[in-house]
Amino acid sequence: MVRSIKNPKKAKRKNKGSKKGEGSSSNEVPSQPAKVWQPGVDKLEEGEELQCDPSAYNSLHAFHIGWPCLSFDILRDSLGLVRTEFPHTVYCVAGTQAEKASWNSIGIFKISNVSGKRRALVPKKTNTDASDMDSDNEENGGSGTPVLQLRKVSHDGGVNRIRAMAQNPHICASWADTGHVQIWDFSSQLNALAESEKDISNGDSNVSNQAPLIKFGHKDEGFAIDWSPLVPGRLISGDCKNCIHVWEPTSGSTWNVDKTPFVGHTASVEDLQWSPTEPYVFASCSVDGNIAIWDIRTGKSPAACIKAHKADVNVISWNRLASCMMASGSDDGTFSIRDLRMLKDGDAVVAHFEYHKHPITSIEWSPHESSTLAVSSSDNQLTIWDLSLERDEEEEAEFKAKTEERVDAPADLPPQLLFVHQGQKDLKELHWHTQIPGMLICTAADGFNILMPSNIETALPPANEA
Repeated sequence: MVRSIKNPKKAKRKNKGSKKGEGSSSNEVPSQPAKVWQPGVDKLEEGEELQCDPSAYNSLHAFHIGWPCLSFDILRDSLGLVRTEFPHTVYCVAGTQAEKASWNSIGIFKISNVSGKRRALVPKKTNTDASDMDSDNEENGGSGTPVLQLRKVSHDGGVNRIRAMAQNPHICASWADTGHVQIWDFSSQLNALAESEKDISNGDSNVSNQAPLIKFGHKDEGFAIDWSPLVPGRLISGDCKNCIHVWEPTSGSTWNVDKTPFVGHTASVEDLQWSPTEPYVFASCSVDGNIAIWDIRTGKSPAACIKAHKADVNVISWNRLASCMMASGSDDGTFSIRDLRMLKDGDAVVAHFEYHKHPITSIEWSPHESSTLAVSSSDNQLTIWDLSLERDEEEEAEFKAKTEERVDAPADLPPQLLFVHQGQKDLKELHWHTQIPGMLICTAADGFNILMPSNIETALPPANEA
């Protein structure tokens, strides 16, 4: 149930070895051989600091919008369904966790000129200079610093979670710590951002007042909310009193909220996910350790209930490319993958991982690779996993020989672990960009990161070669 950012202070960028400046990386060569840092295992000695390996990323940028954000969402845009060329532009919406309730806002923002590099997975020739970031194996895309353009709308109370409707991304729903769920229309802000090219703001823009389209009060605050990917406007919201409410659209700007809740959990509802293939089916997870599957046509009780974890189930993700697969993350640091076709036979777990040692805070399947998912944890790590991988010692030896790898990598890492991203404090939520393969955005107590790891380019077409 680890969710809130405790004692939030205004976000300030920290000049550490992992990141220097906005979106820049250090090219300094360590005086000693590089070693992979293992949180919970390794300890920093006095005077030591972590160094980010810039060659591990095709793109890495950091930014903030003022106060820390517990939740955000990436907005679908009209710039192209599959974008592979730098520089990129992204639109997001985020809700703050300010020091005072009256200081909170929803930020609608655009980040343009997101630059990066494209690399071959295996270099064509050995690069002996570790600081050479412009080898023949790379193609630069864009240059300079990304441009952040921000609009703010006042929000009563901290934003526990915020989600944009996929079909109409200007329509967003926010969960407030006041116990209210509100739906907003951010058309004017998004139109202004789309038309503006030079207005630069780093979080100091004026906050405008705007009334929500609808406001509904639960009996307690909550964190669980999800828009239907199949029925535009259909929404579910769940609270800390174990109640789930279904919202049905009655027009483009009005909703009918069923005031009789769906009740099946014995504790707080932590996350909700609509089925990617069944318009009346959704899943929930709870502090009671269970995952429930519901059908809104058959009453207010769950159609199935699974004892998923020994501790609180914080987050779930329903795979939209392989709809039989569901991932769940727990307060004990474990996460599991289930094949829902196996529920009737009892144990539906097809994979279970104990890599993280602190609560899982976010989990999400890739929208481009059905076997890939990303996980964030309170151990300050964001990890990316490919469940289709198995250890191949011969292939590993061949790759190390080609790259002349000198990094002392831990031998006991799971073979499915593709990537570990660090450098942020108190990671809270992550999302894949559905229109830019390989791009992830994550929020933490010290701001946002945009990252594109260099080893998950399988979904991208190869760079043009002579």
